Amino acid sequence: MRRAILVIPTYNEAGNIERLIPLIFQKAKLIQNWEIHVLVVDSKSPDKTGDIVRKLIPKYPRLRLLMVEKEGLGKAYTQGFLYAIENLSPYLVFEIDADLSHDPKQIPNFLRQIEKGADIVIGSRYIKGGSIPREWALYRKIFSIVGNLVVRLGFMQLYISDWTGGYRAIKTWVIKNALNHIKNYSGYVFQIALLDYAIKGGANIKEIPIQFADRKIGKSKINSTQFIINIFTYIFLHSSFIKFAVVGLIGFFVDFGISYVFIEKLKSTVWVGTLISTEIAIISNFLLNNFWSFYYKKLENKFRSYLPNFIKFNIVSSGSILIQTIGIQLAVNFLGRDLWYVYKILIIAFIIIPYSYFLYNRFIWKEK
Repeated sequence: MRRAILVIPTYNEAGNIERLIPLIFQKAKLIQNWEIHVLVVDSKSPDKTGDIVRKLIPKYPRLRLLMVEKEGLGKAYTQGFLYAIENLSPYLVFEIDADLSHDPKQIPNFLRQIEKGADIVIGSRYIKGGSIPREWALYRKIFSIVGNLVVRLGFMQLYISDWTGGYRAIKTWVIKNALNHIKNYSGYVFQIALLDYAIKGGANIKEIPIQFADRKIGKSKINSTQFIINIFTYIFLHSSFIKFAVVGLIGFFVDFGISYVFIEKLKSTVWVGTLISTEIAIISNFLLNNFWSFYYKKLENKFRSYLPNFIKFNIVSSGSILIQTIGIQLAVNFLGRDLWYVYKILIIAFIIIPYSYFLYNRFIWKEK
């Protein structure tokens, strides 16, 4: 029988935890082939949340309590995961909020997806059948929806709809592989960091719809300003798509600079200078993408791996040049010549970069 551990971080959740734990174990009785345990990770709550859990332990033998310092959601989860792995040998761990925002009735739906082969199952508020509370203020709805959209676009992983949700089932091997990465994050950006690392590690991600409920007791711990800053910082430092765009910008300056040297200083013909500068920029982009943008799936350090993929890279880059040339010419024909540089920027930003990123991932730096 497989063992699943529900890890529940708490801080001042006395009014919620005494209701949530019985609900979980009531549902656990109906689940076959799984042994459900609950680990409450309490950050020394002043409202005596930990004492309430201790009183419930005699009634629920599969309930445990881990007391930790107050260091944020990410640290609490990391310590809970470590404790569970070292002491309970789980096949699977759950993330679940203590404030009754996540309905324990959904647990069997998560387990079904795991049994079908998923490595991570996300409870999504933003797919068909999912929802956020109607009573949320408009600013909070915008914050949640736009925040997830920013992450999806920032990582160019559009197939995942809910990056920030905290209701998840995760196979233990994913957690073990990610521990050295996620231990660096204490706040809510931990959720993004864990999912990002899992995707780069080849984890199979599935989503199921959930109806997210607003808490009735207590206050939300999220600091919106800090969360926004942390999201943008994480995306900038870890997104292969952002790094890819930076590499493209570097390539532009390499191309322009070498063209200038050959054409203006060495007085070469324009086509020769352009050909040389373009190919050097392509080589620069290839190497930077391999060792920086896509470092986690870089090509084998062998000539027979580099050569065919470099040729593919050149072909895709040639396609980018062709698209840009035709696109600018059409824009000039229909909209006028004066703003050609605007057309160029728009085509690069909204067509060339996504096109190249998709094809490079599809044919060169493929998932291992």
